[in-house]
Amino acid sequence: MFDKSTLAQLELQLITWRRQLHRIPEASYQEKKTSQTIATELQKLGLSVQTFSNHLGVCAVIHGSQPGPVIAFRADMDALSIREEVASEFRSEHEGAMHACGHDGHMAILLGLASLLHSNRQHLAGTIKLFFQSAEEASPEGGAHFFLEAGLLDDVSAIFGLHLWPDLPCGEIGLRPGALMAASDRLSITILGEGAHAGQPQHGVDAITIAADVLQGISHILSRQLDPLETATINIGQIHGGDRYNVIAREVVLEGTVRTLSEGVRGTLPSKLDRILSGMTASQGGSYRLNYQHGYPVLNNWPQPTALLTQAAITVLGADQVHTDVKPVLAAEDFSKYLVRVPGSFFWLGCGFKDKENHGLHSPYFEIDEAALLHGVAILYQTALLALKQPETAAKQPVFS
Repeated sequence: MFDKSTLAQLELQLITWRRQLHRIPEASYQEKKTSQTIATELQKLGLSVQTFSNHLGVCAVIHGSQPGPVIAFRADMDALSIREEVASEFRSEHEGAMHACGHDGHMAILLGLASLLHSNRQHLAGTIKLFFQSAEEASPEGGAHFFLEAGLLDDVSAIFGLHLWPDLPCGEIGLRPGALMAASDRLSITILGEGAHAGQPQHGVDAITIAADVLQGISHILSRQLDPLETATINIGQIHGGDRYNVIAREVVLEGTVRTLSEGVRGTLPSKLDRILSGMTASQGGSYRLNYQHGYPVLNNWPQPTALLTQAAITVLGADQVHTDVKPVLAAEDFSKYLVRVPGSFFWLGCGFKDKENHGLHSPYFEIDEAALLHGVAILYQTALLALKQPETAAKQPVFS
């Protein structure tokens, strides 16, 4: 459908968009320049744009010439509070902020998809919604709820998304039906003791020694209270406690994250933590407060949309480049919230270099092979063509039942 010249021009435009966005990284809920840039570029393409008073997300809608299902695609917009260490002509202009998770590429890909779909809308039967989402990195809440609460997915039959993935070479993708990425919860544990002079420990209750026991107890939850075939991790990333080197600590705060690949296992962990804390603090005369925040759910790909996405990717890349049995990871994505409400699928788009070292997501040295951008657009465009059924049947049934 598209000649080589058109695709070459599109690839140059994708790189231009990506680099333009890479220069202006903005943290979650602060994506004002990014949102304005996206809205402007969509308007240049001829699309009408919807912005919002309560968040910085952007939505555009493309109507085909004939009736049909409503499908959606999503890109995230926010950057990370990381100082970029990559020396490039388009490095971050915002000190202390960087697109170290590829969201600049995701936005460029969705703009490219918008361009192709809008220019060929006369051949489409159905409607496509394009969501540019704020605050994906703002776990445990995230920004997906803004579009969900506004009812913008109520008529959507299927939603698709992607994430640039440096662990896969450019030209390959990874996906699977079912759990692809983890649920992500956040916890804060406050251990309460009683202060005393270090030379008279019998007069106090040492919150630090209780905290040490709690750390061991948490590891026992994973090794002795869960099915060994299930996957879960509880990581304590911060510990704060004590007032002075020669004083028995009266308070210690532990903060961490809980990751699981099963909603069933996830549901049992707060009570298991509560039981451990209750016993260990009481045994030493202390007490505790547990603040457990449920964040992103497990990212569970629906079988039928995943099969459709796989078919689209094989058409674009070839069967050998499409890995449908990748191992899930314990990283999290709030695209998962859409999949709780709407059928859909999410995949990892390989962006790794084949001729130099690749740095992981959230690294200050993170880079992508920009050839991946065109691959992403092509896969999503082919997915749209497959998901938008023929007009005589599309208006009578959803894309996926």
